[in-house]
Amino acid sequence: MSVASLRRAARESVAGLPREFWWLWTSTLVNRLGAFVATFMTLYLTVDRGYSASFAGLVVALHGLGGVISSLVAGVMTDRLGRRPTLMAAQASTAFSVALLGFMQHPAAIAAVALLVGMTSNASRPAVQAMMADLVRPQDRVRAFALNYWAINLGFAVSATAAGFVAEYSYLAGFLGEAALTLVCAVLVYVKLPETRPERTAAQEAAAEPEIGLGTVLRDGRFMGVVGLSFLISLIFTQGSFGLPLAMGSDGFSAGDYGLVIAVNGVLIVLLQIPVTRFLEQGDPQKLLVVSALLAGYGFGLTAFAGSVWSLGLTVCVWTLAEIINSPTQMGLVARLSPLHGRGRYQGMYTMSWAVASLVAPLMAGFMIDRWGAGWLWASVALLGTVAALGYWLLMRNLSQGEPVPPAVTPASAPVPAPVVAVPAPAQAPTPVVAAVEL
Repeated sequence: MSVASLRRAARESVAGLPREFWWLWTSTLVNRLGAFVATFMTLYLTVDRGYSASFAGLVVALHGLGGVISSLVAGVMTDRLGRRPTLMAAQASTAFSVALLGFMQHPAAIAAVALLVGMTSNASRPAVQAMMADLVRPQDRVRAFALNYWAINLGFAVSATAAGFVAEYSYLAGFLGEAALTLVCAVLVYVKLPETRPERTAAQEAAAEPEIGLGTVLRDGRFMGVVGLSFLISLIFTQGSFGLPLAMGSDGFSAGDYGLVIAVNGVLIVLLQIPVTRFLEQGDPQKLLVVSALLAGYGFGLTAFAGSVWSLGLTVCVWTLAEIINSPTQMGLVARLSPLHGRGRYQGMYTMSWAVASLVAPLMAGFMIDRWGAGWLWASVALLGTVAALGYWLLMRNLSQGEPVPPAVTPASAPVPAPVVAVPAPAQAPTPVVAAVEL
């Protein structure tokens, strides 16, 4: 591909998105530049503090439990209070709890504050995803989610490398750095982002349109199928933050080595996400999700045969390609299946699948590595990828491609965005008719 073609692809990837989206994107980037706790918690507990793999698994699992608790609560808050106040409250409380964690010494205190960090850090996700779906046209959502995921990994690529070396000298500096940058995000949201929650119209009120509750989400069989498969995929990818550093630490690798290996993940996404996005918009979601599940499972499975930093980096390349394909495709599907006035609850349920995986994955990895060794963990992860691929194929084989989707919403309080460049609508999964009725 020529340089001119790459430039044209880049322009097409960023054209036509509203200004508010880019402020939200900037907030995401700043937040991920400070990512430290989720990435280095395992090494902090096992290498720096000398705790066992099982205790590290317990603490990281409590972090995940906090996310489970907050996902549904934050989803309801996103629909009832609004996206903006939910996001600001989550980020400000995350900054406080992360800083507090850095000063904890007693094992019980570390576990308790890790639970709090999990609750506060996960609470922002339903609000961010719902706000993005509000701001962006349906035909642009896969592209918007891909760009947001690109920002996440651009920040991660920088922070993972730098923080890996910072951790070798002072883990406390890493905790405080993440707290400061998260607080910057809260200020940015307050200053630059409007409320985007769609209000019910007079016609909807006159028709006595029922509220969408959590029961509506639970009775949406297809959406809950996506949530279940998201849990399996999340269980796989979470091993990059727990199983991989735990296995590397037990094999004698340093925090700096892990930082370099995991940075490959962020660097590849930064380099490939935008060029690949144009292909993802036009691809078959079923095939993309099946392929991504297989790449994820077997990419991690190959870790059993890697014994050096370079070979470990090669395995990261395989499952990173799965992330590049899976994340925007699946998030676009979730946004499409989420009704207009229930996006917070739907996004909260989807976010909970990742939070539950963050709870289960550390316990799974710690138990397997302590009892049988890392080889059993990587074989199990390969099996999970196979099961997830089969699940995606079964769930999406009857989806039609032509059903309409609800339009994006421009908030009344937001500035009118600049004229947009028309982009062909991607072939995606349909939106079920649940936007205004209880099922």
